[in-house]
Amino acid sequence: MPETITATLRVRMGAHDAHYAGGLVAGAKMLELFGDVATELLIRRDGDEGLFAGYADVKFLAPVHAGDYIEAEGRIVREGNTSRTMEFVARKVISPARGEGLADSAVDLLAEPVIVCTATGTCVTPKSCQRLG
Repeated sequence: MPETITATLRVRMGAHDAHYAGGLVAGAKMLELFGDVATELLIRRDGDEGLFAGYADVKFLAPVHAGDYIEAEGRIVREGNTSRTMEFVARKVISPARGEGLADSAVDLLAEPVIVCTATGTCVTPKSCQRLG
């Protein structure tokens, strides 16, 4: 594989993403973001959206809440004839500020992003659908 193909997206978690008490977002939302990143990776690599075959080694490392900005990043790390193995990481980069005397609209740009989830995934682009490379 000559060059590493990467893709990144940044999304704000809204109130509609909160699934649990305290505005907590379900971990499955991170996997949804990884799926979107995987789709872009396959488009860049093969010119086709391909199919997600499965996740491996998923780790949820920190909570995500409504109002957090999450940056999801992925890269293709291995290729077969039709399979593409990808590594993903989701980082919290902005978070609502909490504290007495702060406005409800106060937010913090985190000095160091917080890794909230990592995973490895495998996608497949059938040979007949590969238009690039």
